[in-house]
Order: sequence, then C-alpha cells, then structure tokens
Amino acid sequence: QVQLVESGGGLVQPGGSLRLSCVASGSIFSVAVMGWYRQAPGKQRELVAIITSGGATNYADSVKGRFTISRDNAKNTVNLQMNSLKPEDTAVYYCNVAGVRTAAGWGEYWGQGTQVTVSS
Repeated sequence: QVQLVESGGGLVQPGGSLRLSCVASGSIFSVAVMGWYRQAPGKQRELVAIITSGGATNYADSVKGRFTISRDNAKNTVNLQMNSLKPEDTAVYYCNVAGVRTAAGWGEYWGQGTQVTVSS
C-alpha cells in the first residue's frame, strides 16, 4: 500500500510564495513520475507540473516561470515552489505519483489534496 502525505498549503496574498511538499511512503521500489495537479471550484482537475525520475519536467503554461517542481528520489518526495502567486492559482492541489513499482506490482496514487488560496 502506498500513501501520500501533502503539506504546505494555506492562504497567501497575491505576489506571495508557498511551497508544497508530498511524501510517498510504503513498500516502494521506484517511482517513474511525480507531480502536482490542481482543481478550482467548478473546473476540471488540471496538470500543474510533473517531474520524471531522471529530472525531466513539464509545466502548465499558466505557471511557467513562477513555479518550480523538484524531487528527492531517495526520499520519494516531490516539492512545488510557487512564487508570484495569483488569485487564479487558488485551488485544491493534489500530489500524484505514477509508474510506482511495489512488491504488488505497478500503480498510480493520489494525495488527499491541500488547499491553496491566493487572496488579499
């Protein structure tokens, strides 16, 4: 069984910064892709950023230049540094790990979500 624990959400003023962290625990042999998605009220869940085990990254156009994703393969941790936050970044942010290899096989897992609110 794989569990994801997210932290770092909260309320911040426009232009401010937040750092999200997600730790994957369990009998994990490897994780191919780690990432962050978000869902705003009334909208579909969307990709924010992903990072492969080799360090390749992909970002949504709306966050390029403002957000930075990073990971620690040894600790199965993924972080999202969010700078220059805008009100439109307000959403529930979800951690996702895909291509997870465990003793039971392969899988994909989601965190419970953490609220990020950007407001003055």
